Amino acid sequence: MKNIKVAQLDHIPSGVWVLGFVSLLMDVSSEMIHSLLPLFMVTVLGASALTVGVIEGIAESTALLVKVFSGALSDYLGKRKGLAVFGYALGALTKPMFALASGIGMVLTARFLDRIGKGIRGAPRDALLADITPPAIRGAAFGLRQSLDTVGAFLGPLLGVGLMLLWANDFRAVFWVALIPGLLAVGLLLFGVHEPKRTEVHTPLNPVSRANLRRLDSSYWWVVGIGAVFTLARFSEAFLVLRAAQGGIAIALVPLVMVAMNVIYAASAYPFGKLSDRMSHTKLLGLGLAVLSVADLVLATDDHWTTVLLGVGLWGVHMGITQGLLARMVADVTPADLRGTGYGFFNLMSGMAMLVASVLAGLLWDKLGPAFTFYAGASFCVIAALGLLWRPTAGAT
Repeated sequence: MKNIKVAQLDHIPSGVWVLGFVSLLMDVSSEMIHSLLPLFMVTVLGASALTVGVIEGIAESTALLVKVFSGALSDYLGKRKGLAVFGYALGALTKPMFALASGIGMVLTARFLDRIGKGIRGAPRDALLADITPPAIRGAAFGLRQSLDTVGAFLGPLLGVGLMLLWANDFRAVFWVALIPGLLAVGLLLFGVHEPKRTEVHTPLNPVSRANLRRLDSSYWWVVGIGAVFTLARFSEAFLVLRAAQGGIAIALVPLVMVAMNVIYAASAYPFGKLSDRMSHTKLLGLGLAVLSVADLVLATDDHWTTVLLGVGLWGVHMGITQGLLARMVADVTPADLRGTGYGFFNLMSGMAMLVASVLAGLLWDKLGPAFTFYAGASFCVIAALGLLWRPTAGAT
């Protein structure tokens, strides 16, 4: 009987696998572009590092800000899938804009719309995953989805590198190819995932009413705050690409640093997700924070490709430890009928932090040099460590 129960706990629902492969395909599409975009902006369009930081900050923070509205709307409707499909479709259909861009304005518009799509789908998708997964294996489920998502995040740059070599650094041709996996992701989600059946009629609720917001207690807001500080310490990954380019690596090969990071991220996310089902979340966050601080210090010391590769690898381990864990922690401290709203506010705060972090990183890069950018990231790790020393008693793990 005990073995049967263990087998049941280890069984991850098929919908989680499908959501993982949807994320994989969309990340292939997105990362084919994003791994090359900083270089495209700097070498083809003549943008500065500050401009790259501002665009990346606006883009990523937009995605996280929009999640608060889509998450609350999914709670109001009692439906998650429709919003997720719309968000993935919008993301896919913006890919041609990058190929057609003749200036920074078009790139900014494309990134903005692409990230709106990400924002629309993000909170409903995470809430849907939590809805269809038994609580006892929630960490493993989020870790699995994150691993598959990250497989796409390294296949995308790898495919981009191959096409850049094949087509003599033709950025725009690669951007056109990125449309294909994006459309495949939309189709897979549309036909492969089903909403869980409800045992009672859903009554629309106002998820942002005072009474409902009071149901998000201090344990929830602690997770929100920690997530925001972690985002400050981990600015846009565009700066990893720029750091690699300083070491004299050929332009077509620079995205390989993102491949390396995401291979490690993908390999570590599921094991650490499973570990979070039976280990203190605070201790795991502390481990992830320590790894990030070491990564920042390594990247600050030198731009030789071996040093950059080590720093990027450590960055990937940090991501594997923390990203699925934080998503799982939000689900644990949020009422089921407010789960979309809970993810929305979590990402709202993280979005604001991402904007600040990326703009600050760009300013430091232009004014004081790349090393100061990474030293600043290590400094924010210290602030996050102080936050881990205190957490509300209720729901502590």
